[in-house]
Amino acid sequence: QVQLMESGGGAVQAGGSLKLSCVLSGLTHGPQCMGWLRQIPGKAREGVAIANSDGSTRYADFVQGRFTISRDIDMKTLYLEMNSLKPDDTAIYYCAAQRTFCFNLWSFDYRGQGTQVAVSS
Repeated sequence: QVQLMESGGGAVQAGGSLKLSCVLSGLTHGPQCMGWLRQIPGKAREGVAIANSDGSTRYADFVQGRFTISRDIDMKTLYLEMNSLKPDDTAIYYCAAQRTFCFNLWSFDYRGQGTQVAVSS
């Protein structure tokens, strides 16, 4: 059974930083892509960033250089370093994985339960 376990969420003031982590288990081969999604209260879930196995990364426009996605070489552990956080970043952040290469920010085969990030002004 594939599992994705996020950690590192919490409460922070605007301008602060958080680093999210995610550990993948139960997937024998791959994945070729891992990423982060988020869901702001009252809004649809949206893609934040992806990291493919070839080293390529991609970010949503709203990131604006504030977040950095990284992964261990075995693609089993994923990170999201978030700096200059804004109240608008308050959301549940989900780790996700796809067996094949990612061509967009929102389509994944597996997703974790999420970790809450709260940014106060």
